[in-house]
Amino acid sequence: MADSVPVRCPTCRRENAFTPPTFPCACGAPLTMPVLRGGVPVEILHRTWQASWVEVRCDVCGRQDEWPAPESGCVCGTVVRVPVVPAPTPPPPPALPAVGSLDLTGLLPAAAPNARRAVLRPAFHPVTIRTARDCVTAAGQYLKWLGYTDVTRTQERTASGVDLRGTGVVAQVDPTTHATELREIECVWLNGLNDSAIAVFFSLAGYARDARSRADELHIPLFVMDLTGTPQPVNDPADELIKYGAPGR
Repeated sequence: MADSVPVRCPTCRRENAFTPPTFPCACGAPLTMPVLRGGVPVEILHRTWQASWVEVRCDVCGRQDEWPAPESGCVCGTVVRVPVVPAPTPPPPPALPAVGSLDLTGLLPAAAPNARRAVLRPAFHPVTIRTARDCVTAAGQYLKWLGYTDVTRTQERTASGVDLRGTGVVAQVDPTTHATELREIECVWLNGLNDSAIAVFFSLAGYARDARSRADELHIPLFVMDLTGTPQPVNDPADELIKYGAPGR
């Protein structure tokens, strides 16, 4: 476990012990958020997507990814964002060599990577839901429709709650009549991190408010399902997944 560091609340000036969170890097090594000792925490008044993520480099493999910015709560009710050691800035790309009087401006767009394009696909054919097993089947069919063609049902639900798994994706399905809770959202997200895959959630009864907020922060696509077996997007990441489909497809 990472060592705790003192974080002073900017509201009541109370000093709280904070243990930096640890996440699994894609290489499998544990990555602990490198909290900046002596850094000034910032009170969170309005959440934004950009401010909720920080770039951190893995000391083991050198991979630099975005991770949830560490946050700490005080007993007075104040929530602060704890600063981390800034990731090193990558070196600038080499300048293009001059080729006589040739204008290279028109060549730059061609050299840039292609932006993702919206996917055109046939209509989805739903699977009528009568049982909890039907919910998982319908979700699996929907993921295949989105381009995750090798999605399969796990032999039995794992302790972490994963129901469906494929190349680049893990999914959990909640067939209960109770709104999906925050813990389940965080669990499927951690499973996605472990597999270097996108995490997707399907729920029959919708989501608790804090679960929905956390999914938005973690960019997890959320879908609700009706008894016709047709998933409906409930947040922006889900809309994007429908629009662009599985990466590389």
